[in-house]
Amino acid sequence: LFSVHMVQHLVLTLVFPPLLLGGIPGWLLRPLAVRRGVYPVARVLSRPWVAALLFSASLALWHLSPFYDLMMRSHEVHIATHLMFMVTATIMWWPVMSRVPELPRLQPLQGILYLFLVCLPMQVIGALITFADGQLYPWYAAAPRTWGLSPLDDQRLGGLLMWIPGNLWVFGAIAVLFFKWSKEDE
Repeated sequence: LFSVHMVQHLVLTLVFPPLLLGGIPGWLLRPLAVRRGVYPVARVLSRPWVAALLFSASLALWHLSPFYDLMMRSHEVHIATHLMFMVTATIMWWPVMSRVPELPRLQPLQGILYLFLVCLPMQVIGALITFADGQLYPWYAAAPRTWGLSPLDDQRLGGLLMWIPGNLWVFGAIAVLFFKWSKEDE
C-alpha cells in the first residue's frame, strides 16, 4: 500500500536520522568530520540552507509521478532512493543535532525557525497528495487491497500521514528546542 510505504519513508527521514545523530557521540564523529577533504564538504553540507534544500529537493523529486514510478519499477533505484532519503535527512537534521564543535549546531531559536521552514515543503507535498483528484501513483492500482481502501483512499491516507503525523514529529523536535531555549534563558 502507498500509505504503508509512506510510513516507511517517514521512519527513514524523521525517526532514523535523529536517533542516529543522537546515538553517536561527538568524539566518534569528530575525527571523521574534520579529516582533510571531508571537512570543507561537511561545512558546506551542514549549512542550514544547503541541508534544507537537499532534503526538500530529494523529497519533492521522488514524489513526482514519473520518478516515483521509476523507483517502484526498479529495485536498484528503490534502494538508491531510500539511501538518498536517509542521507539527505541526516544532513537535514545535522544543523540542530551536531555534536562536532567545528560543525556547530544552531542556537535553539534558530533551530526552531529552521525546522519550521524545513517542514513546509513536506506539508505542501502531503497536502497535494491528499487532495489530488485522481491517482498520482498508478503502481498501487494493481496492488492487493488491504483494509478495504481503494487506491485513491490509500493515496489520501498516505498523504495525510506525510502531512500530519510527519509534521507533528518535527513539531515535537521544535518543542524540545523551545524547552531547551526556555531553560537556557532562565
